[in-house]
Amino acid sequence: MARRQTRVSADQTLALLADPYRFVSARCRELGADAFETRVLLKETVCLKGREAAELFYDADRFKRAGAMPAPIGKTLLGEGGVQGLDGDEHRHRKQMFMELMGAERVAALGELVRAEWLTAAARWAATQADIRLYDELHPMLTRAVCAWAGVPLPDAELETRAGQLRALFDAAGSRSLRHLWSRQARRQVDRWLADVVEAVRDGRLDPGVQTAAHRIALARDLDGSLLPPRVAAVELANVLRPTVATAVYIVFVAHALRVYPERAAVCLASADGRRAFVQELRRYYPFFPAVLARARRPFTWQGLEFPAERQTVLDLYGTNHDPAIWSDPDAFRPQRFLERTPGPFEFVPQGGGDHHLGHRCPGEWIVIELMERSMQILAEDIDFDVPDQDLSIDFRRLPALPRSGFLMTHVRRKA
Repeated sequence: MARRQTRVSADQTLALLADPYRFVSARCRELGADAFETRVLLKETVCLKGREAAELFYDADRFKRAGAMPAPIGKTLLGEGGVQGLDGDEHRHRKQMFMELMGAERVAALGELVRAEWLTAAARWAATQADIRLYDELHPMLTRAVCAWAGVPLPDAELETRAGQLRALFDAAGSRSLRHLWSRQARRQVDRWLADVVEAVRDGRLDPGVQTAAHRIALARDLDGSLLPPRVAAVELANVLRPTVATAVYIVFVAHALRVYPERAAVCLASADGRRAFVQELRRYYPFFPAVLARARRPFTWQGLEFPAERQTVLDLYGTNHDPAIWSDPDAFRPQRFLERTPGPFEFVPQGGGDHHLGHRCPGEWIVIELMERSMQILAEDIDFDVPDQDLSIDFRRLPALPRSGFLMTHVRRKA
């Protein structure tokens, strides 16, 4: 880690918005440092990348999440009152609720539901000659599966509406266009929908089963022993549904990698360890979350850099996953690296770093891995399809980043 203080004087908001995944790394390369000071959204900001920076960032004695997220993102992507904005004992208590939903059997049960959705969709696609845009098709599939798994009632007539609302929470939250207003409206609609589910569980009109997210979140209590307010419980229930539907981004990248790296995929498909390595390398290599934000809890100095209390701090997740100090040949897609060693919790950070139980690392990583592995097997082993001419380049300006075509498929058919 460079020990000299480096500053970029001009406000970097527009530069960050223009290249959200590569902005921090590009500036770090220019400056010959892994940290620099600047202004973002007119606020003094420290930008960090790398292993040591991630370990610093996830030190709860030095950083907090409360008030860190810009309001437009916090009020759409995350909602208000949810676990992502909590700290200390309150955060650990709320986080445990999510960790209890991540048992291996329950995660596998969601995987089975998603597999069934895949096979049903494949049969439907086989009956059409039109191109299938995979990204668009995945949202209702994942919405139906996760609602069934979570114990959230979802009539067929509401599927497209609810899938669109959940999509808007992550697909339009970071938009700089009028699409952001769609995300704001969707947040209000989702919160009302899921607050009604919470109330129905509490007054006995709905019994989704004790193992479900709807049951556990509706009856969860805060540290003081009180039930979560219905709107907060709704936000936490959305924190199960929304990230699962957002796995559509990673599944599209599964299809992309199978197309672009077929030889490496063929080797990995031969074993369970290979499939896991393929998926983990995909999570490292492709863009998902660009960065995370926190605020300094108290004044401190680190590596010659001053952090006053409340200093806004950005950790570059994508850049850390591509840091040449951690990864050999980081811009090459090489699943073998995950068979050669297991990276540390501050080196491999596609969905945050550190400890799942104690810190802010996403508890849904197991779900993401499960659904990616299931999708990989279906795309490679259960169905055949043609890939028409299209633009498969990655649009790094988009949040979330995607192949520009959304990955088009045609002539889908089941394998014998």
